[in-house]
Amino acid sequence: MTKLTLFSQIISRLDGSRFKKLMAHRSDKHQKGFDSWSHLVPMLFCQFAKNQSVRDISNRLRSATGNLNHIGKVKASSKSTLGYQNKNRLST
Repeated sequence: MTKLTLFSQIISRLDGSRFKKLMAHRSDKHQKGFDSWSHLVPMLFCQFAKNQSVRDISNRLRSATGNLNHIGKVKASSKSTLGYQNKNRLST
């Protein structure tokens, strides 16, 4: 039996099919390898962990990635990738 963290339990409650339906408006069109789901997970992690910087998000998510593998396609992003996506991603 595996122990699931509170964060992974919350993420697993999100409806992936509904999220994909929301993203059907081609918001990921020019995002190479970093889709909206890969952006949502670190931003939620930031809110729950009360992180103050992109470096905190990146480092803490990297240390928790082993617990998030079962959620699917969650990998720790570098701080430069998160910073770039926060600055350049269009909000739809």
